[in-house]
Amino acid sequence: MQRSTSPACPGEVESRSSSRMNRWPSTRRSLRSTNSADRPVNRATFAATAFRTARRHAKLVLAGHPNLAPVTQTMRLAAPRMKTIICTHGIEVWEPLSPLRRRSLRRANLVLAPSQSTAQHVITQQKVKPERVRVLPWALDPEFEAVLPAASKAPPPPAFPTGRVILTVGRWLAAERYKGMDTLINTLPRLLPRWPELQLAMVGEGDDRDWLEDLAEKNGVRSHVHFLSGLSYTQLASCYSACEIFALPSLAEGFGLVYLEAMACGKPVIGGAHGGAPEVIIDGVTGYLVQHGDAPQLSIAIETLLSDPALARDMGARGCQRVQHEFRFSVFAKALKKILREQCES
Repeated sequence: MQRSTSPACPGEVESRSSSRMNRWPSTRRSLRSTNSADRPVNRATFAATAFRTARRHAKLVLAGHPNLAPVTQTMRLAAPRMKTIICTHGIEVWEPLSPLRRRSLRRANLVLAPSQSTAQHVITQQKVKPERVRVLPWALDPEFEAVLPAASKAPPPPAFPTGRVILTVGRWLAAERYKGMDTLINTLPRLLPRWPELQLAMVGEGDDRDWLEDLAEKNGVRSHVHFLSGLSYTQLASCYSACEIFALPSLAEGFGLVYLEAMACGKPVIGGAHGGAPEVIIDGVTGYLVQHGDAPQLSIAIETLLSDPALARDMGARGCQRVQHEFRFSVFAKALKKILREQCES
């Protein structure tokens, strides 16, 4: 637990999940599937600490994950007038939560969502009143932005391929095949006859790597699919800089931070026409939106960008401008500060 030093609300308390994937308001970096909000270790200690903290006349608690919503209600036993804000991220609220978590979420003063799509799921699946839900789009991580100048000049990791490279970034988990990495592999046989130098670089970690490797073997494209893991921020940024196209044709991104990262590096982005992605990618302007699992449509989008490098550069430039104007951390911080002040003063 941390006491906030924000002058807008001097007594507020912030409760965060320590998950590196869901670090908020900063963005994630580890691609491992870890979520300390789900771990049983030290739950009692955490709840007791939260309860003691609430007794210090806290005005507001901000919980960084829906799994922490019950903790905020426990804190209210010690501070009945305390306001609560719960942050949601995406797919974790696209299906009904457990009764306890859903009930606690409904009792929050405000629920934040990174996209209109996720906000709608909070309303329909968790039955939270619409007036208690607010959209606060995520921002490019300042740490990532800070390494961009150096990363753009640095060589990519040794395992990064040469040639015309499509980059994708995300977890390789059997439970998250909705991200569409298999569709990218299935698309390669359609593209390689015309562009034999085409390569697919996949950055991530997870238990599904063997399945993805087998899929590449079955498609006869194993030598064109490259797996990279354990990268630093700088190495990841250098991969974005070195690629020609970024693609993650996902079915269920709550927002899509990787799209922002690619756009910040001036790359055209291909995403799924689902979830929060259409709120980040402007179809035909900063990239393309495709239907999940539609290899022919994905192939057409990639072919369009490969065959017209000037168009790809223009889309990348427009995406970079969009990040600078709408998704910098200063924009996010200003909006969050306003929300905190409103809650403290209401």
